[in-house]
Amino acid sequence: MKKTLVLAVAALCGFCACTSRHEVGIIAHRGYWKCEEGGMSHNSIAALKAACEHGFWGTEFDVNMTSDGQLLVYHDGEIEGKRINFTPKAEFNHVRLPNGEPIPTLDEYLSAALAYPKTKLVLELKWHDAALERQAVDAVVASLKAHGLFTPERVMFISFSLSECALFAKTAPGFTVQYLGSDSDFDALNESGVNGIDMYFPTFLSDPKWKEGARANGYGINVWTVDGEDDIRRCIGAGIDFLTTNEPELARDILRDMDGVKELI
Repeated sequence: MKKTLVLAVAALCGFCACTSRHEVGIIAHRGYWKCEEGGMSHNSIAALKAACEHGFWGTEFDVNMTSDGQLLVYHDGEIEGKRINFTPKAEFNHVRLPNGEPIPTLDEYLSAALAYPKTKLVLELKWHDAALERQAVDAVVASLKAHGLFTPERVMFISFSLSECALFAKTAPGFTVQYLGSDSDFDALNESGVNGIDMYFPTFLSDPKWKEGARANGYGINVWTVDGEDDIRRCIGAGIDFLTTNEPELARDILRDMDGVKELI
Protein backbone atom coordinates (compact mmCIF):
# COMPACT_ATOMS: atom_id res chain seq x y z
CA MET A 1 0.00 0.00 0.00
CA LYS A 2 2.80 2.42 0.94
CA LYS A 3 4.68 1.68 -2.30
CA THR A 4 1.54 2.27 -4.37
CA LEU A 5 0.92 5.59 -2.63
CA VAL A 6 4.47 6.75 -3.27
CA LEU A 7 4.19 5.83 -6.96
CA ALA A 8 0.86 7.63 -7.28
CA VAL A 9 2.26 10.78 -5.70
CA ALA A 10 5.25 10.65 -8.05
CA ALA A 11 2.96 10.33 -11.06
CA LEU A 12 0.78 13.19 -9.94
CA CYS A 13 3.87 15.36 -9.61
CA GLY A 14 4.38 14.78 -13.30
CA PHE A 15 0.73 15.33 -14.20
CA CYS A 16 -0.23 18.25 -11.90
CA ALA A 17 0.56 21.92 -11.82
CA CYS A 18 2.36 22.63 -8.56
CA THR A 19 4.17 25.94 -9.11
CA SER A 20 3.38 29.43 -7.85
CA ARG A 21 2.47 30.44 -11.41
CA HIS A 22 -0.32 28.02 -12.24
CA GLU A 23 0.46 25.76 -15.20
CA VAL A 24 -2.14 24.25 -17.49
CA GLY A 25 -1.43 21.36 -19.85
CA ILE A 26 -3.11 21.52 -23.25
CA ILE A 27 -4.37 18.16 -24.50
CA ALA A 28 -5.20 17.93 -28.20
CA HIS A 29 -8.54 16.11 -28.41
CA ARG A 30 -8.16 13.06 -30.69
CA GLY A 31 -4.84 14.55 -31.75
CA TYR A 32 -4.37 17.91 -33.45
CA TRP A 33 -6.67 16.92 -36.27
CA LYS A 34 -8.08 20.38 -36.96
CA CYS A 35 -5.16 21.62 -39.04
CA GLU A 36 -3.60 20.97 -42.42
CA GLU A 37 -0.98 18.59 -41.03
CA GLY A 38 -3.62 16.68 -39.09
CA GLY A 39 -5.62 16.05 -42.24
CA MET A 40 -8.92 16.94 -40.52
CA SER A 41 -8.96 13.32 -39.34
CA HIS A 42 -9.68 12.42 -35.72
CA ASN A 43 -7.41 9.80 -34.15
CA SER A 44 -5.17 9.63 -37.19
CA ILE A 45 -1.42 9.15 -37.17
CA ALA A 46 -1.18 12.55 -38.87
CA ALA A 47 -3.16 14.17 -36.03
CA LEU A 48 -0.90 12.50 -33.47
CA LYS A 49 2.21 13.80 -35.21
CA ALA A 50 0.75 17.31 -35.54
CA ALA A 51 -0.03 17.46 -31.80
CA CYS A 52 3.49 16.34 -30.99
CA GLU A 53 5.22 18.63 -33.45
CA HIS A 54 3.27 21.67 -32.21
CA GLY A 55 4.53 20.90 -28.73
CA PHE A 56 1.28 20.48 -26.82
CA TRP A 57 1.50 18.77 -23.44
CA GLY A 58 -0.55 15.80 -24.52
CA THR A 59 -2.61 14.13 -27.20
CA GLU A 60 -5.81 12.25 -26.41
CA PHE A 61 -6.97 9.22 -28.38
CA ASP A 62 -9.64 6.52 -28.17
CA VAL A 63 -9.20 2.77 -28.11
CA ASN A 64 -11.74 0.06 -28.97
CA MET A 65 -11.12 -3.70 -29.02
CA THR A 66 -12.34 -5.91 -31.87
CA SER A 67 -13.84 -9.37 -31.40
CA ASP A 68 -10.47 -10.98 -32.14
CA GLY A 69 -8.67 -8.91 -29.52
CA GLN A 70 -7.15 -6.26 -31.79
CA LEU A 71 -7.04 -2.67 -30.55
CA LEU A 72 -8.17 0.09 -32.90
CA VAL A 73 -7.64 3.80 -32.35
CA TYR A 74 -11.17 4.93 -33.15
CA HIS A 75 -13.78 6.91 -31.24
CA ASP A 76 -17.14 5.45 -32.15
CA GLY A 77 -18.29 2.04 -31.03
CA GLU A 78 -19.46 1.14 -34.54
CA ILE A 79 -17.93 1.29 -38.00
CA GLU A 80 -20.27 1.08 -40.99
CA GLY A 81 -23.00 -0.21 -38.69
CA LYS A 82 -20.87 -3.00 -37.25
CA ARG A 83 -20.14 -3.05 -33.52
CA ILE A 84 -16.35 -3.01 -33.14
CA ASN A 85 -16.35 -5.26 -30.07
CA PHE A 86 -18.30 -7.95 -31.95
CA THR A 87 -16.49 -7.77 -35.29
CA PRO A 88 -13.02 -9.05 -36.31
CA LYS A 89 -10.47 -6.44 -37.35
CA ALA A 90 -10.20 -7.79 -40.92
CA GLU A 91 -13.70 -6.50 -41.66
CA PHE A 92 -12.48 -2.94 -41.11
CA ASN A 93 -9.24 -3.13 -43.09
CA HIS A 94 -10.81 -1.38 -46.10
CA VAL A 95 -12.05 1.63 -44.10
CA ARG A 96 -10.22 4.91 -44.59
CA LEU A 97 -10.16 8.09 -42.53
CA PRO A 98 -10.89 11.42 -44.27
CA ASN A 99 -7.15 11.92 -44.97
CA GLY A 100 -6.85 8.49 -46.59
CA GLU A 101 -5.19 6.71 -43.68
CA PRO A 102 -6.48 3.30 -42.59
CA ILE A 103 -7.82 3.14 -39.06
CA PRO A 104 -4.65 2.78 -36.98
CA THR A 105 -4.14 -0.05 -34.57
CA LEU A 106 -2.88 0.84 -31.12
CA ASP A 107 0.45 -0.76 -32.00
CA GLU A 108 0.78 1.48 -35.07
CA TYR A 109 -0.19 4.55 -33.07
CA LEU A 110 2.31 3.82 -30.31
CA SER A 111 5.06 3.08 -32.84
CA ALA A 112 4.54 6.57 -34.28
CA ALA A 113 4.47 8.11 -30.79
CA LEU A 114 7.92 6.75 -29.99
CA ALA A 115 9.45 9.50 -32.12
CA TYR A 116 8.02 12.15 -29.76
CA PRO A 117 9.17 11.34 -26.22
CA LYS A 118 8.03 14.66 -24.72
CA THR A 119 4.35 14.29 -25.58
CA LYS A 120 2.05 12.64 -23.04
CA LEU A 121 -0.32 10.00 -24.34
CA VAL A 122 -3.82 10.35 -22.90
CA LEU A 123 -5.40 6.99 -23.63
CA GLU A 124 -9.17 6.68 -23.41
CA LEU A 125 -10.41 3.11 -23.30
CA LYS A 126 -13.98 3.12 -24.59
CA TRP A 127 -16.88 1.26 -23.04
CA HIS A 128 -16.66 -2.53 -23.32
CA ASP A 129 -19.07 -5.15 -22.08
CA ALA A 130 -18.22 -6.32 -18.57
CA ALA A 131 -16.99 -9.67 -19.88
CA LEU A 132 -14.46 -7.90 -22.13
CA GLU A 133 -13.12 -5.23 -19.79
CA ARG A 134 -10.27 -7.24 -18.30
CA GLN A 135 -9.18 -8.46 -21.72
CA ALA A 136 -9.23 -4.92 -23.12
CA VAL A 137 -7.23 -3.45 -20.21
CA ASP A 138 -4.68 -6.27 -20.35
CA ALA A 139 -4.31 -5.83 -24.12
CA VAL A 140 -3.70 -2.09 -23.74
CA VAL A 141 -1.08 -2.66 -21.05
CA ALA A 142 0.61 -5.38 -23.12
CA SER A 143 0.84 -3.06 -26.12
CA LEU A 144 2.32 -0.25 -24.04
CA LYS A 145 4.89 -2.62 -22.56
CA ALA A 146 5.81 -3.97 -25.99
CA HIS A 147 6.65 -0.44 -27.13
CA GLY A 148 8.50 0.55 -23.96
CA LEU A 149 5.79 3.09 -23.12
CA PHE A 150 4.38 1.54 -19.97
CA THR A 151 5.48 4.40 -17.74
CA PRO A 152 3.47 7.08 -15.91
CA GLU A 153 5.78 9.71 -17.34
CA ARG A 154 4.40 9.02 -20.83
CA VAL A 155 0.87 7.70 -20.38
CA MET A 156 -2.28 8.50 -18.44
CA PHE A 157 -5.55 6.57 -18.63
CA ILE A 158 -9.08 7.96 -18.89
CA SER A 159 -12.44 6.22 -19.26
CA PHE A 160 -16.19 6.67 -18.85
CA SER A 161 -16.22 3.19 -17.29
CA LEU A 162 -15.42 3.29 -13.59
CA SER A 163 -14.76 -0.44 -13.61
CA GLU A 164 -12.19 -0.01 -16.40
CA CYS A 165 -10.60 2.79 -14.39
CA ALA A 166 -10.41 0.44 -11.40
CA LEU A 167 -8.74 -2.22 -13.53
CA PHE A 168 -6.16 0.27 -14.78
CA ALA A 169 -5.49 1.44 -11.22
CA LYS A 170 -4.81 -2.16 -10.15
CA THR A 171 -2.86 -3.16 -13.25
CA ALA A 172 -0.85 0.05 -13.55
CA PRO A 173 -0.13 1.33 -10.02
CA GLY A 174 1.45 4.76 -9.98
CA PHE A 175 -0.23 5.87 -13.21
CA THR A 176 -2.68 8.73 -13.42
CA VAL A 177 -6.20 7.34 -13.93
CA GLN A 178 -8.97 9.87 -14.52
CA TYR A 179 -12.70 9.18 -14.55
CA LEU A 180 -14.66 10.94 -17.31
CA GLY A 181 -18.07 10.74 -15.70
CA SER A 182 -19.90 12.84 -13.10
CA ASP A 183 -22.22 10.11 -11.77
CA SER A 184 -20.00 9.07 -8.86
CA ASP A 185 -18.63 10.58 -5.65
CA PHE A 186 -15.14 10.86 -4.27
CA ASP A 187 -15.56 7.96 -1.86
CA ALA A 188 -16.36 5.65 -4.76
CA LEU A 189 -13.60 7.15 -6.90
CA ASN A 190 -11.04 6.65 -4.14
CA GLU A 191 -12.20 3.09 -3.60
CA SER A 192 -11.75 2.37 -7.31
CA GLY A 193 -8.20 3.74 -7.28
CA VAL A 194 -8.95 6.75 -9.49
CA ASN A 195 -6.65 9.72 -8.78
CA GLY A 196 -7.99 12.36 -11.14
CA ILE A 197 -11.16 13.71 -12.73
CA ASP A 198 -11.69 14.46 -16.41
CA MET A 199 -15.03 16.20 -16.57
CA TYR A 200 -17.41 17.76 -19.07
CA PHE A 201 -16.58 21.40 -18.52
CA PRO A 202 -20.11 22.83 -17.95
CA THR A 203 -20.63 20.25 -15.19
CA PHE A 204 -17.32 21.16 -13.58
CA LEU A 205 -17.98 24.90 -13.75
CA SER A 206 -21.54 24.66 -12.46
CA ASP A 207 -20.80 22.80 -9.21
CA PRO A 208 -17.91 23.79 -6.92
CA LYS A 209 -17.97 20.39 -5.21
CA TRP A 210 -15.90 18.92 -8.04
CA LYS A 211 -12.99 21.31 -7.64
CA GLU A 212 -13.22 21.22 -3.84
CA GLY A 213 -13.34 17.42 -3.77
CA ALA A 214 -10.53 17.06 -6.28
CA ARG A 215 -8.24 19.34 -4.34
CA ALA A 216 -9.13 17.72 -1.01
CA ASN A 217 -8.23 14.31 -2.44
CA GLY A 218 -5.10 15.39 -4.31
CA TYR A 219 -6.62 14.80 -7.75
CA GLY A 220 -5.55 16.45 -10.97
CA ILE A 221 -8.39 18.23 -12.80
CA ASN A 222 -8.96 17.81 -16.53
CA VAL A 223 -11.96 19.18 -18.45
CA TRP A 224 -13.38 18.34 -21.90
CA THR A 225 -14.04 19.36 -24.66
CA VAL A 226 -13.44 23.13 -24.39
CA ASP A 227 -13.29 24.98 -27.71
CA GLY A 228 -14.80 28.46 -27.28
CA GLU A 229 -12.59 31.37 -26.20
CA ASP A 230 -14.81 32.42 -23.29
CA ASP A 231 -15.15 28.83 -22.09
CA ILE A 232 -11.39 28.28 -22.26
CA ARG A 233 -10.81 31.41 -20.19
CA ARG A 234 -13.43 30.39 -17.62
CA CYS A 235 -11.97 26.93 -17.21
CA ILE A 236 -8.41 28.22 -16.85
CA GLY A 237 -9.63 30.82 -14.37
CA ALA A 238 -11.32 28.07 -12.37
CA GLY A 239 -7.93 26.49 -11.66
CA ILE A 240 -7.91 23.38 -13.85
CA ASP A 241 -4.70 21.45 -14.49
CA PHE A 242 -5.46 20.18 -18.00
CA LEU A 243 -7.65 21.39 -20.83
CA THR A 244 -8.79 18.96 -23.53
CA THR A 245 -9.69 20.85 -26.68
CA ASN A 246 -10.15 20.71 -30.44
CA GLU A 247 -8.61 24.21 -30.54
CA PRO A 248 -5.20 23.76 -28.93
CA GLU A 249 -3.59 26.75 -30.66
CA LEU A 250 -6.37 29.02 -29.41
CA ALA A 251 -5.87 27.65 -25.89
CA ARG A 252 -2.15 28.36 -26.19
CA ASP A 253 -2.79 31.96 -27.25
CA ILE A 254 -5.20 32.47 -24.35
CA LEU A 255 -2.72 31.09 -21.82
CA ARG A 256 -0.11 33.53 -23.14
CA ASP A 257 -2.58 36.37 -22.72
CA MET A 258 -3.79 35.58 -19.18
CA ASP A 259 -1.98 36.71 -16.04
CA GLY A 260 -0.83 34.25 -13.41
CA VAL A 261 -0.90 31.17 -15.64
CA LYS A 262 1.33 29.57 -18.22
CA GLU A 263 1.33 26.58 -20.52
CA LEU A 264 2.64 23.34 -19.07
CA ILE A 265 5.05 21.77 -21.54
